[in-house]
Amino acid sequence: MVKITDTILRDAHQSLAATRMRTEDMLPIIEKLDAVGFFSLEAWGGATFDSCIRFLNEDPWERLRMIKKAAKNTPIQMLLRGQNLVGYRHYSDDVVEKFVTLAAKNGVDIFRIFDAVNDVRNMEASIRAAKKCGSHVQGTICYTISPVHSNEAFVEMAKRLAELECDSICVKDMAGLILPAPAYDLVSRLKKEVGLPVDLHCHCTNGIAPMSYYAAAQAGVDILDTAMSPFSFGTSQPATESVVGALQGTPYDTGLDLKLLAEIAEYFLKVREKYEGIIDPIAERIDVNVLVYQIPGGMLSNLVSQLKQQNKLDMYDAVLKEVPVVRRELGYPPLVTPTSQIVGTQAVLNVVMGERYKVVPKEVKDYVKGFYGRTPAPVDPEIQKKVIGDEQPIACRPADLLKPEMPEVVAKVNALGLKEVKEEDYVTYALYPQVAEKFLKGEIKPEPLTPRASGQKSKLGPNARRFLIEMDGVVKEIRIEALDAPLPTVALAPAPGPVQEAAPVEEGTVNGAVTSPMQGTILKVNVKVGDSVKKGDVIAVLEAMKMENDIVAHSSGVVKAVYAQKGKNVEANAVLAIIE
Repeated sequence: MVKITDTILRDAHQSLAATRMRTEDMLPIIEKLDAVGFFSLEAWGGATFDSCIRFLNEDPWERLRMIKKAAKNTPIQMLLRGQNLVGYRHYSDDVVEKFVTLAAKNGVDIFRIFDAVNDVRNMEASIRAAKKCGSHVQGTICYTISPVHSNEAFVEMAKRLAELECDSICVKDMAGLILPAPAYDLVSRLKKEVGLPVDLHCHCTNGIAPMSYYAAAQAGVDILDTAMSPFSFGTSQPATESVVGALQGTPYDTGLDLKLLAEIAEYFLKVREKYEGIIDPIAERIDVNVLVYQIPGGMLSNLVSQLKQQNKLDMYDAVLKEVPVVRRELGYPPLVTPTSQIVGTQAVLNVVMGERYKVVPKEVKDYVKGFYGRTPAPVDPEIQKKVIGDEQPIACRPADLLKPEMPEVVAKVNALGLKEVKEEDYVTYALYPQVAEKFLKGEIKPEPLTPRASGQKSKLGPNARRFLIEMDGVVKEIRIEALDAPLPTVALAPAPGPVQEAAPVEEGTVNGAVTSPMQGTILKVNVKVGDSVKKGDVIAVLEAMKMENDIVAHSSGVVKAVYAQKGKNVEANAVLAIIE
């Protein structure tokens, strides 16, 4: 008998709908999901935490509590990125322990814990914390293929996870790369040599996952991950109903009720209509090129989103070809958060900027320095030199270099002057300080949904812009596209006060203009008018595509004008400062 973990509340909509499903669309169906008899409901973690506070103005902790309250019988499962938790960097051990403890307290029963580069050292702190809470720990192998990855190596990793007292092993095939024969071989080895229950998690990007699932069932797999059909296939998981139906009458029969599953699917069909405008057709279609590019579902939709933001969707094919090149140069990391963002964003920048590694985000530099863990293979020496110069990567567990963070976090949150602060709010701030501050102050507005009508396909290109207008008391949406020329760059408007000494200028009209290389949000401004700067000094820090990018002076001189303002959004080529 094979058990099923359903991902509809987490990975399914993360892979297809950019993690935008609201809690209000989950709660009405929880009781029926709970009645199915799933091994678990994957309902938290991954990108859901970030999406809740950044786009939906929802408290992720409250979402977890409400789901747990409604699902009285089915274990609630989360995806946790080892020392990265649900963020994009390593956090100190005290943050890890606090997060895991509160997650268990608020409703997480099963922690699926992985590390992006399969460095078990990065999983130890969260595994210990979860075991201390009495939770089920699913030690996870990020499956990938490369000259330095093999089933033998994955089994050895599973043995180390078993030594850490993990309760089960998950093979996380985030890109849909595992074929039936390797799946059979790997599951067989894990069952024989490790002896823990085995869960296989696949995405359907290349359409092969259902066949790999059956091969895994023949090899003795204990659990398969699926998604309710309205949010299945493509870059998501195989459909729950399809897998349950296929295994009926076999030794692997799940015993689940197809009629009940059909009722649940009917509900999510209506939910899907609400998010139709977010679901990109590229993420839905089968693409066997994933076997070449090895891009997981969530990363694929993220690349599309990044290119749209930069008005460069026409470069999609070039980026796909660049991804495996960057991956090889960075030592063949498995493409899963956060390394998928690291590799993907660098690939996007290499293509969009027209020069490879001209712009290198802070996260890429940290990865090359070893701050994300031991890379599967050495980083290409030439790329290492280009990214971090003569600096040498670290050799220790990255978190060993981090001092406790919670005392400073508590002080900063208390200084915000909030009326009420919950224990969980401190951890939210620790994970995402910039976004969390706005969220905790009530400054985040829910992202509007503009679903496409059923069957309607947008004919607009990447330069399309949507506007809401009011005519005779009726609010309507209009869409405008620049057909003959790209949308013009708009520099930042001057702000009152001494920070502004001159009017914004077009790029290139004044020597010394420091411009934004891409669309993003200003995180930090390091200079003021009158400052002397040297070539290479960081003028501002720009957050773009979930990465921090240093904007540096291209020559030495004196700052004559500053247009960058912390927290403000800027377009590509907007002038941030002028250096004379």
